Amino acid sequence: MVETFYGRAASLALQSAAGRPGRLPWLRGLLETIRSCSYMLEVAFPLRRDGGTWEVVQGWRAQHSQHRLPCKGGVRFSSSIGVDEVKALAALMTYKCAVVDVPFGGAVAGVRIDPRKYSEHELEKITRHFTIEMAKKGFIGPGIDVLAPDVSTGEREMCWIADTYTHTLGYRDINALACVTGKSISQGGVQGRHSATGRGVLHGIENYINNTHYTDCIGMSPGLPGKTFVLQGFGKVGLHTMKYLHQFGARCICVGETDGAIYNPSGINPKELEDYERGHGTIVGFPKAEPYEGSILEVPCDILIPAAIEKQLTRENAPRVQAKIIAEAANGPTTPAAHDIFLQRNILVIPGASEQDIVYAGLAYTMEHSAKHTAASQLLSPQQIMDVAARYNLGLDQRTAAYLCALEKVLTVYNEAGFTY
Repeated sequence: MVETFYGRAASLALQSAAGRPGRLPWLRGLLETIRSCSYMLEVAFPLRRDGGTWEVVQGWRAQHSQHRLPCKGGVRFSSSIGVDEVKALAALMTYKCAVVDVPFGGAVAGVRIDPRKYSEHELEKITRHFTIEMAKKGFIGPGIDVLAPDVSTGEREMCWIADTYTHTLGYRDINALACVTGKSISQGGVQGRHSATGRGVLHGIENYINNTHYTDCIGMSPGLPGKTFVLQGFGKVGLHTMKYLHQFGARCICVGETDGAIYNPSGINPKELEDYERGHGTIVGFPKAEPYEGSILEVPCDILIPAAIEKQLTRENAPRVQAKIIAEAANGPTTPAAHDIFLQRNILVIPGASEQDIVYAGLAYTMEHSAKHTAASQLLSPQQIMDVAARYNLGLDQRTAAYLCALEKVLTVYNEAGFTY
């Protein structure tokens, strides 16, 4: 998916340079450099389970780009993760960081396990062993490669990683704790990180829903109050997105999770749903909503927010989506085929609407590494994306505009800094 979207943006960049033939070879070479993954670490190590049996755990860390250092990206635990997905997510991280002017290269790590099938003790052993393997090969460190939470990892795993690195290969580095962001507050984490992604989704939606040019294009009245939205995924991202949108006057009518969905056209209160989910471990059975048996991605609403996993909106279900705006709170929820269908149907897709968490990661890193607050220079740049869309006459295609915006910024770095050799 990332390759497809990148290819479209790169093709437009080359077309725009067609009037300067002397520049084309330089641009073509750099675009291929940006496309390529710089480094890939693959490890396999033994794990002794609590019951005495042994198994082999596989893991990967991709450093997609070192145009900026350190590299930055999450660590996810998933039974379906593999080398191709790790590479693609690392590339996506490069482009996300570039768009929001956070000076990191992109990286991502994956460990192929189903964390639900392991005890806390076993997960700690896996996390610490994986950290050692990365450290031995130079794939972790405050100035080299900074890790963060991702799918099925959080503060607990980040604290294990930081502790392992600090007390082993990083023991001489005064900034060793900055090898990860997303730690607990007591270990140097940043206040507000949990809600940052949800706030980012809110701001991403506001930038478009308050812009009459875009609301006129999709036949929607401007402003968030009174708009209905559907939420796929009630994890940290989904919960805080729901809270912020509710606070600003929007109404959630449907929420879906892996074990079921609930629906109430009059609205679902996020605090009441949060309390119920904490007490019951599920949103299913919430007394102030009805069970919903159909696909929540096809529920009629103003705004659809996929906040779960990748590839949820596909060629098959895209024709049946009834939202006017799709705000992507998950990584890569829309396939290229679905993206094209939405453009044809005049549905506005806000790509990567959750980049506020990257800004917070940048703030966390600068606080831990140099004690300087540089958040002022790490703001979201939606207007830049809109300007690129206008310059290339892309209409509602904000994804291609975002990729072009990222490419221009990475190209600027290479043009000004050059290459070491």
